[in-house]
Amino acid sequence: MDIVRIIIAIILPPLGVFLQVGFGGAFWLNILLTLLGYIPGIIHAVWIIASRD
Repeated sequence: MDIVRIIIAIILPPLGVFLQVGFGGAFWLNILLTLLGYIPGIIHAVWIIASRD
């Protein structure tokens, strides 16, 4: 399931984070990072998905 979330995070980073943690602080931070730059949003999303069980 993590591989699917990582693929979703590459396509749409906030959705990948939402599927992992819901509407938490990490989700809103990821939206901000994605708005500031697509690549920082992807990096943050993949990091959140990989670091959480």
